[in-house]
Amino acid sequence: MKRIYYLFAALTITLLALSSTQAFADELVVYSARNEQLIKPLFDAYTKETGTEISFITDKAGPLLQRLKAEGKNSPADMLITVDAGNLWHAAREGVLQPVESQVLQTNIPAHLRDPGSQWFGLSLRARTIVYSTERIDPAQLTTYEALGSPQWQNRLLLRTSKKVYNQSLVAMLIAEHDETEAEEIVRSWVNNLATKPFSNDTKVMEGILAGQGDVGIVNTYYFGRLLKKNPELKLALFWPNQKSTGVHVNISGAGVTRYAKHPEAATKFLEWLSSEKAQNLFADANMEYPVNENVTTHPEVAAWGEFKASEQNLAIAGQLQNAAIRLMDRADYR
Repeated sequence: MKRIYYLFAALTITLLALSSTQAFADELVVYSARNEQLIKPLFDAYTKETGTEISFITDKAGPLLQRLKAEGKNSPADMLITVDAGNLWHAAREGVLQPVESQVLQTNIPAHLRDPGSQWFGLSLRARTIVYSTERIDPAQLTTYEALGSPQWQNRLLLRTSKKVYNQSLVAMLIAEHDETEAEEIVRSWVNNLATKPFSNDTKVMEGILAGQGDVGIVNTYYFGRLLKKNPELKLALFWPNQKSTGVHVNISGAGVTRYAKHPEAATKFLEWLSSEKAQNLFADANMEYPVNENVTTHPEVAAWGEFKASEQNLAIAGQLQNAAIRLMDRADYR
């Protein structure tokens, strides 16, 4: 009788353990630098479709990276979602991501929008482009990023601070396209043309143009989209520079599977789903961005800004040359 009892007890424990393991395997933990209102609808849609529960923590990119490093093998995170290729590159370099071999991801995401070592993958695209006053500027006057340093734009240019990773990535790509010496000359010419000291964010750059503080600036496209939603009569427009040469500078929001993920296969499946036609509009449209999957149609409001030739340099460069870009901007007195 005792033997039967012990066998039954052992079987019960085994079944409970298996059940617990399965329940744990059906939950993913995501660390996200992308705001909750932009990602929760995606998580809810995936849970509804697959039954996989997703818990998440949101914070800025830097603190999330430090948290992953501090947690090490004890980290509960299965995936990191963050903004800007420079941040993704740093995460890979700091050893908190792992390579993901997936034909689905290679098919859905263009090579220049993913890590050459397959540790991170772009999921939505934004352009960092020129914005101008439609009241004071004829777009025929505009040509390239570099030309914003010409005498024509003296005391008319507005920029966001160099402290933001978006501008650090832009300058990193300029270094790659030219060389460090020439890129520094370009940035110095921008600084010389500033109408006022750099602003804290892209929205303030555009508000400065509207207020007459300057006539042109450089912003991420989704900031323009947000402002346009608030004011459809906005007296601003986007210009696509460098169309006869390198193309518009683009960047991404993206993700990778964490190095110590407890559920790497499930995390990979979720990453593949995020790159699919089904999910791409959910991811991109929420922030007025462009889908990275070329089979997916851009939201009409975003498509209305016009087509453009984008740079196809691999965005890993934004991380590789970021420190050089920061030093360059400091030398050029771009604060």
